[in-house]
Amino acid sequence: MLKQRVLTAIALAAIFLLALFYLPERYFPAFIAAIVLISAWEWANLSGFEKPLSRALYVLAQGVCIALVAVYIGVIPVDAIDINRVPARYQHVLLAGCTWWALALLWVQGYPSSALLWGRRFMRALMGFLVLVPTWAAVSYVRSEEFGAWLVLLIVIIVATADIGGYFVGRRFGRHKLAPNVSPGKTLEGFLGGVGANLILVFILWYLSDNPLFPLLALILVTSLASVLGDLLESMVKRERGIKDSSSLLPGHGGVLDRVDSLTAAAPVFALILLSLELSFG
Repeated sequence: MLKQRVLTAIALAAIFLLALFYLPERYFPAFIAAIVLISAWEWANLSGFEKPLSRALYVLAQGVCIALVAVYIGVIPVDAIDINRVPARYQHVLLAGCTWWALALLWVQGYPSSALLWGRRFMRALMGFLVLVPTWAAVSYVRSEEFGAWLVLLIVIIVATADIGGYFVGRRFGRHKLAPNVSPGKTLEGFLGGVGANLILVFILWYLSDNPLFPLLALILVTSLASVLGDLLESMVKRERGIKDSSSLLPGHGGVLDRVDSLTAAAPVFALILLSLELSFG
């Protein structure tokens, strides 16, 4: 099982890094869209759509929504769009995504009582759009920036740092449950360990870049906090649905959603802060 898990992780990392650094920038949004649509297929199951046709229609609806957002933010060129308004349009989409995650935080905190608000199939399906479409827009925006490939990699590093720091600190010192009704294995100590690990990352980047400390602190630590929320939200929906993994697509890892759940919250938050604070990593 461990060998299978490691081999899958190596293959996924290789595919992602090759696409990130060698795929032409104009094609990268399509690559991310493919990942998002696979995730949409899995989210359809989380929503309660079990038949292949209904799941395929859900994926199609997600694809149409991504295409409409792509036109709005200029990823798909349209003559009528003023290029100077593109950053503002990205900001609209990212702000909507982050507002959704603020609501999601309340639902996670209130589970299982909050399931009365979102537990029906329609609401879970709608939740999937709010989770996945802003993720696509966020990663597409970050990749389009100067040194965008490295910035996308930074999001992944922040998420991985929070996860690894949380795992080891939680395993050694974990006593107090973070969200016992959602994910009993997560502890407050592990959560703080992930934040502390990313605090080290803040000072490393502060030393290596020309950015002031406090904007960098906001970018990395808030993204780190958001990544935990993304993980908890998917855990909550899976618990309500009564399933362990979103799918069995990735040997040893479950589904694609199980690998990108933290990124679905981290990416919009990172992108919005990056856009708002105009940080430079040149």
